[in-house]
Amino acid sequence: MRTSKTESRLATCAALAVLGLSVAAACGGWRNGIERILGAAPAYAFDGTTTPSTAALSPGEGLRASTNPAETTPGKPSALTSLQYAAEQGQPVAQWKLGRMYADGDGVPRDDLRAFSYFSQIANSHPDEAPGTPQARFVANAFVALGHYYLTGIPNSKIAADRARARDMFGYAATYFGDADAQYELGRLYLNSAPSDPHQAARWLQLAATKGHCRAEVALGDMLFQGQAVPRQAARGLMWLTLGRDCAGADETWVKPVYDSAFKRASDDERALALVYLEDWLKGRRD
Repeated sequence: MRTSKTESRLATCAALAVLGLSVAAACGGWRNGIERILGAAPAYAFDGTTTPSTAALSPGEGLRASTNPAETTPGKPSALTSLQYAAEQGQPVAQWKLGRMYADGDGVPRDDLRAFSYFSQIANSHPDEAPGTPQARFVANAFVALGHYYLTGIPNSKIAADRARARDMFGYAATYFGDADAQYELGRLYLNSAPSDPHQAARWLQLAATKGHCRAEVALGDMLFQGQAVPRQAARGLMWLTLGRDCAGADETWVKPVYDSAFKRASDDERALALVYLEDWLKGRRD
């Protein structure tokens, strides 16, 4: 059942109040709060053109078109134009796809400012999308993308590096949407800030790790195994490192050395206990 917007807002307000995150965005001016976060930077409207051939397309038809701009057929609009049309009609999935294309240079010249604009449109228009809906994951990812941009800023633009805004973006997606990527990024931000807050970092990393986020599993496991500003739990840390190693992608070559180092340093008792924890964890996941 789709949660009502009022219920979602009240739940988020309460959660954010407890965490001390983005309360202004959740209470007393819900949409205005989000717009204040994003609106301090100028709104960059899409400056492309829509050809007459897109006039008969509905947003849904635009989304069903191929996402490869190179796949064009004579007499038919390109997939890029179709996506642009759908985005202009306010379709968040089309806006997200275009944002990712421009952020990654996927079939179009890389343009971080245009990507930022698309992600901002999603965040401004759909901050109260009910969590758990198919569309919610795209909205949450847009907040995460904005968080990354605020961490570094965009060169030669008015988007300056702003860690506080980055934390707002990650915190909103992590709390309201329960997004694992946002929870991981928020944990890293708490860990690497000056001063750092390792207890908050461990909390957010664990929330992401319990959702199967591989990098969060490794980060949390390393913290616990090393006793990095938190009480050392070598066996529990080794369990998380094992889970992270097993799900890491081929390009995440940094994971195995972290696991290998911990495994070599662990005592026989710690390894045996880690195996017990791992078996219990896997059994719980199966159940």
